[in-house]
Amino acid sequence: MQRTLSHQLPTQIGATVRIAGWVHRRRLLKSVAFLIVRDAAGLAQVVVTDPAVRAELEKLTEETVVEVTATVTANDTAPAGVELTGPTVRPLGPPAVPPPFDLYRPALTASLPTQLDNAPTALRHPTRSAALRISAAAVAGFRAALDAHDFVEIHTPKVVSSSTESGANVFALDWFGGPAYLAQSPQFYKQLMVGVFERVYEVGPVFRAEPHDTVRHLAQYTSLDAELGFVTDHRDVMRVLRDTLAGMLATVGERAGAALATLGVEPPQVPTEIPAVHFTEALTIAGAPADEPDLAPAHERALGEWARREHGSDFLFVTGYPMAKRPFYTHPDPARPAYSNGFDLLFRGLELVTGGQRLHRHADYLAALAARGEPVEPYAGYLDAFRHGMPPHGGFAIGLERFVARLVGAANIREVTAFPRDLHRLTP
Repeated sequence: MQRTLSHQLPTQIGATVRIAGWVHRRRLLKSVAFLIVRDAAGLAQVVVTDPAVRAELEKLTEETVVEVTATVTANDTAPAGVELTGPTVRPLGPPAVPPPFDLYRPALTASLPTQLDNAPTALRHPTRSAALRISAAAVAGFRAALDAHDFVEIHTPKVVSSSTESGANVFALDWFGGPAYLAQSPQFYKQLMVGVFERVYEVGPVFRAEPHDTVRHLAQYTSLDAELGFVTDHRDVMRVLRDTLAGMLATVGERAGAALATLGVEPPQVPTEIPAVHFTEALTIAGAPADEPDLAPAHERALGEWARREHGSDFLFVTGYPMAKRPFYTHPDPARPAYSNGFDLLFRGLELVTGGQRLHRHADYLAALAARGEPVEPYAGYLDAFRHGMPPHGGFAIGLERFVARLVGAANIREVTAFPRDLHRLTP
């Protein structure tokens, strides 16, 4: 008999089916016992009245893996309006050792460190697994949106020979007796691949050795990167980003509706045109000094509140960051060279995306490096492509875990990360 998943049971009323999953909870009453079985699709309620079956049920523990053969019976008070009656219950392994928290409770009461220490079981809780389902749907939406815009998915090296890509600290490692580093982003490679496909994207891990110990930083996270050629300026990139976010949220609604419901989340609408303010205006709105070189978290929160109040938008572009705060490959604003053709996208008052237009002429790269007092040699392999013709281009990068955390209202990015890696954690 083919296995039936819990969400398929309402279509099987009157039929004998076989389900399998984990013992989510047992309720042993005087005249009847209830077995709640959890599978990847949800919960199924099994009604036990046979004394022999009940005796076997009493030997089981929560999280024991079982197989149940029973008849599907309508019951409006049961999960999904059905329950299983007349069951036989067969363990598919030894009784499980109960985890250090109750997975059947509506919310995990264990502290976050305890959950992370016991991640393989904590992630079984419906609220924790719901966040990961939303994450998976967001990635599917990212890919689908860019595929529809003729982007090509690429896969770039995560071990590189130079640590010169950005100001962030890097993780060094031994590469057959020589030095190597974990890549901080696919930035250089995705730019080079614009010279091949014009429009590219990548979904992959990036590594930042910055010693941050905050609720919004990880040492390894998943970056959703895109780069496109033949742009006029950064505003073309912003338009593609807007469409990509809309596609991601639409796919989350379509593919992870049950997960959103579990967490009580209503996805935001992406405006047809996301409001945008220049960095200098953003400082005024946030009440920051006019000579502030960057936006602090408090400034971002103030801007998020302003965007919601003035535009009814959960999203806000801040454009024209000072060139001094942007990487050397950033294209300056031709009208105001001290400011960049770059942007950040804030999502509910938190920086979610960084992007902009890049330099595309070889001579401009040489000048940019010279202006910052940096040598050309470490970038030789990267810069060589610009000698052979590259179009005006730009791109962006979305931090997946940060996006999901903000979407579901998680207080800590680790709540939506399966196995986080940070300043203190390398296990499990």
